[in-house]
Amino acid sequence: MVARARKPSFAELFTPKLVTILREGYGFGDLKADAIAGLTVAIVALPLSMAIAIASGVPPERGLYAAIVGGFLVSALGGSRFQIGGPAGAFIVLIAATVQQFGIDGLILATFMSGIILLAIGLMRLGTFIKYIPYPVTVGFTSGIAVIIFASQIKELLGLSLAQAEPGPIVPKMVALGEALPSLNPSAALVAALAIGLIVAVRRYRPQWPVFPIAVVLASLVAALLGLPVETIGSRFGGIPQSLPAPGLPAVTLDRIVELLPSALSFALLGGIESLLSAVVADSMSGRRHRSNAELVGQGVANMASALFGGFCVTGTIARTATNVRAGARGPVAGMLHALFLLLFMLVAAPLASYIPLAALAAVLATVAWNMAEKHEFATLLRASRGDAVVLMATFLLVVFRDLTEGILIGFGLGALLFLHRMAQAVEVDQPSPHGEDDEADTTEGRERTPYDAAFAADPDIVVYRISGAFFFGAAGAVAAALDRIGAQPKACGLASPPVPRPRPPPAATREGSARRPSRPKAPVTRAGARPAVRRALLMHGVRPPQVRFRANVADAMAALRSAEGTAPEDDSGIATGGAHQARE
Repeated sequence: MVARARKPSFAELFTPKLVTILREGYGFGDLKADAIAGLTVAIVALPLSMAIAIASGVPPERGLYAAIVGGFLVSALGGSRFQIGGPAGAFIVLIAATVQQFGIDGLILATFMSGIILLAIGLMRLGTFIKYIPYPVTVGFTSGIAVIIFASQIKELLGLSLAQAEPGPIVPKMVALGEALPSLNPSAALVAALAIGLIVAVRRYRPQWPVFPIAVVLASLVAALLGLPVETIGSRFGGIPQSLPAPGLPAVTLDRIVELLPSALSFALLGGIESLLSAVVADSMSGRRHRSNAELVGQGVANMASALFGGFCVTGTIARTATNVRAGARGPVAGMLHALFLLLFMLVAAPLASYIPLAALAAVLATVAWNMAEKHEFATLLRASRGDAVVLMATFLLVVFRDLTEGILIGFGLGALLFLHRMAQAVEVDQPSPHGEDDEADTTEGRERTPYDAAFAADPDIVVYRISGAFFFGAAGAVAAALDRIGAQPKACGLASPPVPRPRPPPAATREGSARRPSRPKAPVTRAGARPAVRRALLMHGVRPPQVRFRANVADAMAALRSAEGTAPEDDSGIATGGAHQARE
C-alpha cells in the first residue's frame, strides 16, 4: 500500500515565509544580500509611490505611508519569499473614483475594510479559487488599466490647464483634454519628454541601473537649473512631511460602512488578483512556491495597518518584486528593509522632493502604463480563438469605458461559459464494445508487433509523465509543481497525453516555463501524441525546439530521447509553424 502524504496543518499553511527562512538558517551573508536588494527596490519604489498617489488624487506622502507600513507587513507576514508590497498602478482608477465620491477619509476607511475582507478570504482558504480567473480576463483588465493610467497622465505630461476638475470617465476626459490643448505648457512637455527619453535610453543601454530615480533626478535638475516654469510637488502640495502620522481611523458608522462596501470589495478583489499574480511571477523566476492563502492574510493585515497610518491600499507589485529577485534577494527580509529604507529617505530627503516636477512623475507612470499593457499576449489571444478574443475584448472595453469591477465579473462569466462549451465539445463517444478493448493481432496491416523493450520502463535517465484531463489555468500550477518535483535529475523528460482539446494560453505557458526555467537540469523534453491543433497552439506560445521536441507517440519519443542522450538536440523547426512568445515585463 502506498502511504499518502500528510496534509499540512492549518498553522503550517499560514506560516509566513519569514519564519520559513529563519528556520532554514539565516546568516550575515543573507542579510547583506537582502540589504542590497532592499535598497535597490526602495530606490525604484520612491518615485513610483509618490507618482501613483498623485495620479490617484491624493497627496504624495500618502503613497509613501502605504509603501512603508504596508510594504513592511506584506513581506513580514506574507506567503511569498520575494513579494514586494506597496501602491500599485492598477489601483489608480479605483482610488481616484473613491476619493472623488467619498473623500480621503472614505478612501482610508475603504482600505481598512478591504484588509478585513482579504484577511477573511485567506483564513477561509478561498485564495486558491482566484487562480480560476480566465487568462483572457487578466490580460484584458491589465491592458484596460494601462490605457486608463496613460490617459490620466496626459494633463501632467503636457502641462494642461483645465477650467474644471478633470472628468473620471475616459470619453469626457479625452474631450476635456482636447479642449485644453491651447493651454499646453512647452516646458512641462519638454521635462516629460526628457524623462521618457532617459527611461528608454537607460533601459536599453544600462538595464541594471535604477531607471526611474535617474530619470526623475536628472529631469528635476534640468528644470531647476534652467528655471523652467513647471509645476512641482512643492508648488502643488507644499512639500512632504518628514515623519509618519500617528495611527488612527476616521469616524466609523454603519451607514458609512454600507456605502463604502462596494469600493472595499473592489480593492480586495483587485488586490488579491494582483498579489497572487505577482507571487506567481516570483515563483517562476526563483523556482520556489508561495502559500496563496498565507499571502492574502499578510495582504489583509498590511492594508489594515496602511489605513491606520493614513495610507491607501497596497498589493504585491510585479515590477518591484521582479527587481527584488533580480537584485539577489534571499527572502522576505529584503522587502522589510526596502520599507525601512523608504522611511529613511522620507526622514532625511523629504525637503528635496519639493523640487520634483509633476511632469517627470507623469512620465514615470506613462512608461509604467506602456509596460503594463500586455501587448504581445493581447495580440496572441486575439489570434488564438474567437472565444478567447470575445472574452478579452469584452473585459478590455468594459474596463476602459465602464467599470473595472464590472469588466472583471462579466469577463469571468463569459470565460466560464466558454470553458463549459469547450468541455462539452471535448466529449467523444466511441462505439461501445461489450467486452472492453479488442485483442490486438500480432500482425496488423502487414506490420508486426514491436517486441517489448524493458528499457521503456526501466531507463533511469528518462522519465515519462502522462498528462490527462482538462488542462486549464486552475491546473497549470499543479502541473508545474509536478514537473518541478522530478527528483532523480533525469537526462531526458517526456510528456505524453491522450487526445485533448487545444490547450489554453496558461497551460501552454506552463509547459514553456518548465522547459525554459533556468533552475531545471539541461534535459531535453519531448512531447508525444500532440494533435496538429495542439502542436500549433503550443508553438504559438513559445513551446518549440530546441526546448521541446514533438513526436507522434511515446515509443517514438523514447527512441528519440535515448538517441539524443549525450548529443545536441536535433533541429525540429520544420515540424510545424507558429508565432514566437515574448515574456511579460
